[in-house]
Amino acid sequence: MPRSYWKKVLRGAALATLLTFGGGLLPPPAHAFFFGGVTLKDEKEMGRKFDVMVRSRMPVIEDPEVSLYVDGIVQRLVRAIPPQPFTFTSGTVLYNALNAFAVPGGYVYVFSGLIMNLNSEEELAGVMAHELAHVTQRHVASRMERAQFVSVGSLLLAVAGIAIGGPGGGAAAVGAMGAGQAAMLNYSRADETEADQIGLQYLVAAGYPPAGMVGGFKVLRQKSWMSGVSVPAYLSTHPDLGDRINGLQARISHMPAAVRGRRTDNGRFRRVQTLLWARYGDEQAALQRFSGRDGLSLMGRGIVYARRNNIQEAARAFDAATAAAPDDALVLREAGAFHYRKGDIGKAERLLREAMRRDPRDYMTIFFFARLLDESGRAAQAAPYYRDVLRRLPEDAEVHEAYARSLGNAGRTADAYRHLAYSAIYANKQKLAERYVRQARERAATPAEKQAFARLETTYKERKEIWEK
Repeated sequence: MPRSYWKKVLRGAALATLLTFGGGLLPPPAHAFFFGGVTLKDEKEMGRKFDVMVRSRMPVIEDPEVSLYVDGIVQRLVRAIPPQPFTFTSGTVLYNALNAFAVPGGYVYVFSGLIMNLNSEEELAGVMAHELAHVTQRHVASRMERAQFVSVGSLLLAVAGIAIGGPGGGAAAVGAMGAGQAAMLNYSRADETEADQIGLQYLVAAGYPPAGMVGGFKVLRQKSWMSGVSVPAYLSTHPDLGDRINGLQARISHMPAAVRGRRTDNGRFRRVQTLLWARYGDEQAALQRFSGRDGLSLMGRGIVYARRNNIQEAARAFDAATAAAPDDALVLREAGAFHYRKGDIGKAERLLREAMRRDPRDYMTIFFFARLLDESGRAAQAAPYYRDVLRRLPEDAEVHEAYARSLGNAGRTADAYRHLAYSAIYANKQKLAERYVRQARERAATPAEKQAFARLETTYKERKEIWEK
């Protein structure tokens, strides 16, 4: 949820510099790997543990407007590729780097900076198709076999390019990830060319305009010329990017006119881009983008003004946004959340109820509505909404914390401490997690409470293993 994102972003800034220049932190190659090379089981295990690390150390955007959109693109591409032995899943990392990456096991990650700076969905899909091709062609696994890393733990560090754990661990480390990917895995020029060609096939098979990959690469190349913008290592370390773009354009020129002339509906792309710029982009630059009188532009201005604590301007913008787009669930949600924070419970409740009616899948709306009910003396009504959000978003620290406080106020201490423990685990607060796990253990009395604690303990042990590396 938004408030917790920035806590993670600010944590560990000093580590980023260390990781960028401190390759010596990584374990040296050994002389042998698993006999027979990297197996499918190894890839799945590494991918799962890597995903745990990403979600415990980096700010992953859980807003369904963003996460469901990105996952929809991934699944559209996956349906167009040959059958794979694992299930592809996605995550969007809150960081301004223009990057996307995929790891063995089918885990795909996109940085918010990539979405914010591209021009269309087909460009985003083009970059993601390239990354998927690295996985399907086993470029990562084959590089690790040649490097002869000795354990899955070593593989995690090699793929991430960062040292997990330690007091400085945090989201700032993602800035080193792109460089670490190239430094440790060292994709060859042949790998990149194959990923371009295979990725282009995936992009076209998924129904996207083939020029999307070229357009995406051109944006990334242009940004690489601009000071202070991070681009993927596979672009910045290979001087032949112009040749690769030319090669892709040559392939596209031989495709049927009907394929080359495809068009993409960028409506959802614009919605997600608006939300990301409004919530996380430079405030002045965002306001310049939101000059229109449509509902989304007005909503964007309202979010930026709220970030500036300009409550009057924000209220005017949100009122204008809901008047311009009274049927838009996203606009209603953001306006409702604003009025909830402002303390106008009646207006917030009306807006959030309507947003939920129009988009029952939006668990961020449901979470705000649960908090509104809880804080206005209707905890019993709020409880099922909290549980609904946690079914869809089981690793959100802020939701667990809010529900824990509600349970504590209702006298359900065993359940409250269990959710406080989950909150501390997912917020990467090791000492607090240890304390709350202990208190949850002491208070688990009924069979149901003990069974629930056993699930908590499994999660705690998995995260503790990551912390101790």
